Amino acid sequence: RFPTDGFLLLALLLYAPVGLCLLVLRLFIGVHVFLVSCALPDSVLRRFIVRVMCSVLGLFVRQSDPQLRDVNVRVYIANHVTQFDHNVINLLTSCNTPALNSAPGFICWSRGFMELGVTGSRAELVDSLKVYSSHRGNPPLLLFPEEAATNGRAGLLRFSSWPFSILDVVQPVALQVQRPLITVSVADSSWITELLWTFFVPFTVYQVRWMPSVPRRAEELSEDFALRVQELLAMELGVVSTRLTAADKTEHMKRLRHTSLLPFAPASSQPLAARPRMPSSLTGVAPEDVRITAMAQRVKEVLPHVPLEVIRIDLAQTNCVDTTIANLLEGRVPFFPESKEAGTDLPAPSTSQAAAASGIQGSVAVPPSKPATKQFAKSPVERHLSLQERKRALYDYARR
Repeated sequence: RFPTDGFLLLALLLYAPVGLCLLVLRLFIGVHVFLVSCALPDSVLRRFIVRVMCSVLGLFVRQSDPQLRDVNVRVYIANHVTQFDHNVINLLTSCNTPALNSAPGFICWSRGFMELGVTGSRAELVDSLKVYSSHRGNPPLLLFPEEAATNGRAGLLRFSSWPFSILDVVQPVALQVQRPLITVSVADSSWITELLWTFFVPFTVYQVRWMPSVPRRAEELSEDFALRVQELLAMELGVVSTRLTAADKTEHMKRLRHTSLLPFAPASSQPLAARPRMPSSLTGVAPEDVRITAMAQRVKEVLPHVPLEVIRIDLAQTNCVDTTIANLLEGRVPFFPESKEAGTDLPAPSTSQAAAASGIQGSVAVPPSKPATKQFAKSPVERHLSLQERKRALYDYARR
């Protein structure tokens, strides 16, 4: 959310006291705006008064080519940037947005969503919206086929096809949002947080551009119709039309939350196998703190025949339990078995075996201080096991 440029970050710090005062003041003004919008009936006068009051809150709405807005179109299609896009467009023209992800109740109604009472499948929702649009007295529908907000700078999420199954004519609406000092939209942020930041910044400018209405072609499927409108909106906004869906964004955020909640998450986002290892001359520099000790005990539970000191040294480099286990199993870390019991129960990855297992990675040097007889397994049966069998036995033992 915060700028990475040092000058902008300094400006944000200097502006923070003013922003906090504006936040407190605009909270009281926002209550009055809400009461006025609830008291006045839907009309041109109400939209004008609320729009002027919203300018005091720092919300400025500008529209381009308003003459292109078709009064006969019953469905508006817009890209999704913030949690308040439907409120902003409602300041320009009367429209309703059905509640898809919000629980019905006072909060849903106060945010300006339309409650249809449909909790079933999307087919039932489409049927209900068709019945709604058939009554000419109802305001047009404002739908967001992306079904998830983006920052509006990189690309559009793949449009869902169900909004294009309602009627055969839609009107695209291109929406762009700008604000100083902080980012307009942040993934996985609640609408309350976004509202507070909107009151904090000096102003937020919404630019609404009306585009010509788009009819459905003869025998055109809803998926093709949605893709065509998505391409038109992407060209108007100057962004990329992607094939990523709202479900992909949700899955990505789940992975980010899962990674941040891991107790000992790796500091780098590189793959585990591609993470570079530190030079061996730096292995003894890292201190053994409580966290390294706890991680070493976890590795020791999986590989009890590996010396604890070897585990700690490798953990000081990788800072990840999974990476250390993989290094020990793949033979990238040479070591000697800690006890004979480990060798009788399972062939331990000794120095010679580690060198054989890492044939494509180079040979492992044998410490000259250790006798050469300890480089081989104890029994003849273990010495005749193939490399793949020993690795498979190691993996099975580690899984157990």
